[in-house]
Amino acid sequence: MNFKAMSERAILQTLGERLKQERLNQNLRQADLAEQAGVSVIVVQRVEGGFGCTLNNFVRILRSLDKLDSLDAFLPEPGPSPIALADMEGRRRKEATGARGRPRKESP
Repeated sequence: MNFKAMSERAILQTLGERLKQERLNQNLRQADLAEQAGVSVIVVQRVEGGFGCTLNNFVRILRSLDKLDSLDAFLPEPGPSPIALADMEGRRRKEATGARGRPRKESP
């Protein structure tokens, strides 16, 4: 699906439809999901209707549907930028220097 070409409203509707389908796949009523998520039934109805909700409520609903792992695919943890990697490359240790200036321990 090309979310770039969609309006915010269309994206919210698509997400709502997907949440509703997942709820139905898990054989949950809106009231059951709302209770498990700790939100009101109206919040579930609004999300499924494409009207959105707070990020906090969205996370609660995803947690109740056991779909929090989907967030990692949605927004993966960013790694260092190519510029940062290049900067770090010059500073990365290539070999151990040993114990400089410290007296060696003698064996008993």
